[in-house]
Order: sequence, then C-alpha cells, then structure tokens
Amino acid sequence: MRGATSSRLDDVELEDGAAPRHVVLRRFTDERWVEREPDLAVREGVSLQHAKRSGLPAPAAIAVDARGEECGVPATLVERIEGRVVLDPPDTRDWLRGLAESAAQIHRVEASGFRWKYRRYNEGERLSVPPRSKEQGAWKNAIAIVEGPAPSYNECFVHRDYHPSNVLWQNGTVSGVVDWVNGCRGPAGIDVAWCRHNLANLHGVQMADQFLDAYLAAAGSEFDYDPYWDLMSVVELLPGPPTMYQGWRAAGFPAISDATMRERVDAYVASVIARL
Repeated sequence: MRGATSSRLDDVELEDGAAPRHVVLRRFTDERWVEREPDLAVREGVSLQHAKRSGLPAPAAIAVDARGEECGVPATLVERIEGRVVLDPPDTRDWLRGLAESAAQIHRVEASGFRWKYRRYNEGERLSVPPRSKEQGAWKNAIAIVEGPAPSYNECFVHRDYHPSNVLWQNGTVSGVVDWVNGCRGPAGIDVAWCRHNLANLHGVQMADQFLDAYLAAAGSEFDYDPYWDLMSVVELLPGPPTMYQGWRAAGFPAISDATMRERVDAYVASVIARL
C-alpha cells in the first residue's frame, strides 16, 4: 500500500469460501525504530483495542506478532477500513470540521491507566535554531518555551500522530482514523498541534488557524488552547530540515520544494509566537 513511510503495509485479500475479506498487514521494517521501541506492534494492537472499545472509527485489531516470530519483524494485522486520504478537498470548511470533530471524539476517551504515556520525540537532544531559517528570533523563543515547563493538562486518549494523512474519508465524511502505533495518554493539545503543523505545511498558516477554530468549536469547554503544544510539534522534529512528507506524494499531492517548506514552517512558528 502506498503512503507508508516507516513500515510496510500490504492489503491482503482473504478467501475462505465466502465473500473476499480485506485485511492490512503492517510490518515494522525500520530496524532502528524497532531497536529503539521494541514494543511497537504491541502498542499499536493495544491502542486499536482501546480505540475500538471506545467507539472510535479505528480498524479492528486481528492479531499481533510482537517479536516477529511469524513475519520476520514485529507486525500487526487489522481489518481494512474503506475510504481514502483527502489532502486538497473541494470544500475546506466541511473537511476541517470533520478533522476537528474526529480529533475531539478521540480526546473524549478516558485513558487513565493506559500503559503508554506522552513523551517528546527528541527528548534529551540539544536543540538549536535551523541555520537557514529567516525567523531566527521566533525559533529562539520557540525553543526556549519548549525547554521550559509544560502547561498543566488533563490526560486523555491521544492518537499522537493525528494529521490528514491518517484520516480516511468516504462519501464526504470521516470513515476511519488509522496508524495508532503512537497511541498514548497525554494532552489533547499535542494532537491538535500536530494537525495544525501539517496543515500549515500543506496549505499555509490560515488553514492551520481555521482548523484550530473548528476544533475549539468541536471540543467546547473541554479544551484549553495553549501555544506551547504548537511550538512543541515543530521543535520536536529538530534537528532535521523540513521536507515534504512522502505520504503526501503517495496520495497525489503536488510536490512542495524544500524552500517552500522552510518558508511555511517559519511562517507558522512566527504566527504561534505572535499568539503569546
């Protein structure tokens, strides 16, 4: 299946005398990732079970090969959800509302006692301003804020990689949310921030701000926005330079140059700093 960037996905058709049934086999083929997080398959399986029990539009987990005894590498097998990724919709208002409402639905799920807890991706790494950035001051402020104390938050169920490429659509509505390997308990703000960051890279700051408005409307008084999480979603990708996500290419989105990506990330960081 096209679009996978850190593992191999195969759409498998099963025939057992009845109507064909489609499942998705995910094999964690990134050796460095598996070495760093050997429980990836188990984590995705448990996250999917929790999501499904809670009524979320997630694939049903079928099996987990925790150590790769059957598949050669750790793997998960899940039901395939019908739908497709939409990155450039004809009606952005309904699209953003669907993304926001699906995220808010996830964040209403109780997660106390869930085994995995939110943590920063580049925890412990020494951070510095991207040398080619034209917003040096904004980046310095962003790094200083992220390296300070995090705001208090109420723990909830978090997808932890929530963005348009992990949301499937059918007949104009969200049919599923996929890729739950990073599921955890943590702040709703990090999911909102990841989606905003992706939207800013895809379409610009205005689209990211419109999504925030849609999420605030969907979540209501349950959510308190804090720019800290927006800055975290950008800073935790350092030190690598911003480049176009390969999953967007696989979905048919037009190529975005590295220069344009730098400009959009700079503009986004500056816009978040301006909110403080």
